[in-house]
Amino acid sequence: MSEDGMARLERLNSMLKRRSIILPAFEIHGGAAGMYDFGAIGGRLRNRVNQMWLEHWLSQGDVVEINCPTVTPYSVLEASGHVGEFSDFLVSCSKCGEASRADHLLESHLPNPDSLGKDELGAAIVKYQPECPSCHDIQWGEVSAQNLMFNTTLGAGSGGREAFIRPETAQGMFTNFQSLYRHFRQRLPFGAVQIGKGYRNEISPRQGMIRLREFNMGELEYFIDPEVEPSHDFSCWKEDIFSMLPDGQDAVNLSIPDALESGMIRHPTVAWFMARTADLLLKLGIDGKRLRFRQHESTEMAHYASDCWDAEIEGSYGWVECVGIAHRGCYDLEAHETHTGQRLKAWRGWAESVERKRTVVTIDGATAGPAFRSGAGDVKQALEELDSVPSTFPFILKLHGGESVEVLEEHIKVEERHEVINGEWFTPHVVEPAFGIDRIIWHLLDHAWTETEKNGEPYSLLALSPNIAPIDVAVLPLMEKGGMDILAKNLHLELCSLSGILSNYDASGSIGRRYARADEIGIPWCVTIDHQSLDDGSATVRNRDDQEQVRVSIEEIAALIHNGGMSERFS
Repeated sequence: MSEDGMARLERLNSMLKRRSIILPAFEIHGGAAGMYDFGAIGGRLRNRVNQMWLEHWLSQGDVVEINCPTVTPYSVLEASGHVGEFSDFLVSCSKCGEASRADHLLESHLPNPDSLGKDELGAAIVKYQPECPSCHDIQWGEVSAQNLMFNTTLGAGSGGREAFIRPETAQGMFTNFQSLYRHFRQRLPFGAVQIGKGYRNEISPRQGMIRLREFNMGELEYFIDPEVEPSHDFSCWKEDIFSMLPDGQDAVNLSIPDALESGMIRHPTVAWFMARTADLLLKLGIDGKRLRFRQHESTEMAHYASDCWDAEIEGSYGWVECVGIAHRGCYDLEAHETHTGQRLKAWRGWAESVERKRTVVTIDGATAGPAFRSGAGDVKQALEELDSVPSTFPFILKLHGGESVEVLEEHIKVEERHEVINGEWFTPHVVEPAFGIDRIIWHLLDHAWTETEKNGEPYSLLALSPNIAPIDVAVLPLMEKGGMDILAKNLHLELCSLSGILSNYDASGSIGRRYARADEIGIPWCVTIDHQSLDDGSATVRNRDDQEQVRVSIEEIAALIHNGGMSERFS
């Protein structure tokens, strides 16, 4: 980053802290690395972004919202692969002891160091000799792996159950598949979203809001039948051109439909969510010229994924991944099915029935009933799902509930059945858009903040989209006397009573300084109650972005702001 860029970033962070938008958490206790507070202004901003995110995906019509606990049992994250694989590689400075992520040390030397393995990272550190970010020395120890999840315990004492604080929101949507499948009347495709906190014990959280230990994220799991061709309509995106970096190649400018047609994007549903993601980011206020899509290279993509694209946004820290859109295949549902014995499948009906004879293993009720008692039905179900007749006895049979039983030869009988088959069970595939909400909010602020001069003094303005502006309108009495304060307070309370509208009453300092404060926290409209307001019931409404002012009847202001009609008064 250039010196000018660093200076701008310092001024932006200072403003965000001063205006209670984003500030260090627990600062009076010395702070906590990788943790930030959304303050009096930032809390509302975060909630508005969250709400827009939710409404955008729910408007698709086949997506629902769920909410799951943040504390997750060990077995869930063992099944998902997080216990064994959710690690980053760290290396410690031999001089000062500071731990750093090995791949981050190599970002200025290699294009994709996060795709390297442990030995490759160690060799690259020896070759390029990166400096320690803390003491600037170049003495490094061995590269090692560290799991990033926070451990906790469900229950007290020695009987507690091992658990983690969730590293992502996705797993609850996979474990709820059966409930979701019933909700959608056993018809694919459908999706579920969840937005909330995730936790990762980052090795060296730096770059402000870009890498956090507690963060806000939103994920969508969209379940599809891999044998059914999606019917997505891409016509409205034909003219929308984006920069795309396909699988390690140079950037090209293409529309998403054209990238799909050319085979660059490998699945229509991945392309659909890329296009819908772009729509959302632009609606939130991301600068379209600073948005691009980068396809994962084969070396960095999960082994089960068939395609993955990151939506990257350029800001003060360069290009940063803010959304990942991955075709995850059937990995997640199969993993949880294997660990639990619960069927996580969907039914695919056939156009024509098929008749067949099948050898079925089932229970002999006379012997299995007394042996297994109330569990005989579960044993019968598990036996009849076997692909072949057991060759040795006794054998261990795993039931759907996860427990196992010992089955003797006398407990079973073999039958030849004539069946008419109308379809088959299959494991749905999943396409997952995953959003780093904090990273998106940071870039919204970064893109919206401008510095100018006014009357010879520095002047900053936060040109946030009215869709997410934390405060919709500032009500400013020219003076708090003569009835101007009463008119202003009444209007302020009326505006605050409207659904989705937040007003700020400010009577402190000169009117120019109050305008400046409103501009700096991104308030789109300022309403000034003055002497003329007392005479004719009108007020001055000022637009944040062009500083233009018009007179509007006070009686109209609430409806105009609530219904989005105020902009028409300035056209």
